[in-house]
Amino acid sequence: MIKVEVKKQSNYPVSAKLIRDILKGFFTKEGIISDALVSVAIVGEKKMLELGGKYLKDKILHGVLSFTEDELRGNFIYPPDGKIYLGEIIVCYPKVVEEAKKEGVLIDEKVKELILHSAEHLMGRHHE
Repeated sequence: MIKVEVKKQSNYPVSAKLIRDILKGFFTKEGIISDALVSVAIVGEKKMLELGGKYLKDKILHGVLSFTEDELRGNFIYPPDGKIYLGEIIVCYPKVVEEAKKEGVLIDEKVKELILHSAEHLMGRHHE
C-alpha cells in the first residue's frame, strides 16, 4: 500500500486528500504496489528559499522541489523497515498561488500539476 504523508508548515488551504489521491493514483499506475511512502510538505517562501539554498545552492523561489530518499539521507539498499521510500515533495504555497494567478488556473490545478511533475522526478524522469 502506498502511504502519502502531507504536512503543512502553516494553515494553507490545500487539500491533503487531493494530494494523497493524486500521488496514490500516479504511483499505482507506475506499478508500485508494495509498501511505499512519499512525503509532501506545504511550506512558505522563507522555508523554500532556505531549501533551495541548501540543496540547489541558489536563491530562487521555487514552486516545488522534489528529492529522492537517496538525495536527502543516504543510500539504502534495503530500507530498515522494508518500505520503499519514494522521496519528498516540497510545495511553496505562496509561489503556487502566484503562478496560478499568472496562468489563470485554479490553485488546486496548479498544485496537481506540480505534484505530478515532482512525482515524475521521484521516478527518475528529469528534464533539461
